[in-house]
Amino acid sequence: QVQLAESGGGLVQPGGSLTLSCATSGIMYSRPGMGWYRRAPGKQREVVARIFINGSTNYADSVKGRFTISRDDAAKTAYLQMNNLNPEDTAVYYCHLLETLNWGQGTQVTVSS
Repeated sequence: QVQLAESGGGLVQPGGSLTLSCATSGIMYSRPGMGWYRRAPGKQREVVARIFINGSTNYADSVKGRFTISRDDAAKTAYLQMNNLNPEDTAVYYCHLLETLNWGQGTQVTVSS
């Protein structure tokens, strides 16, 4: 059974940084495609960043240049380095195993002074 577990969320001041982690278990293949999504209060869930099997990445326009997605292939863990955070980044962040129905439970990120 595949499981995803996010960690690293919290409260941070505007301009600050956080790194989210997504630990996985039960994935039988290497280099899984993984994505980070978020749902802000009153809004629909949106894609933040994705890293594909071949290592290529893409980002939402709103986070380009500030967020970086990466993956530890050996550990099958994905990360989201978030810099220069602003209040509009406040949301629950979810990890997703691409092309599957597998999602993590989410981790809250709050950007506020």
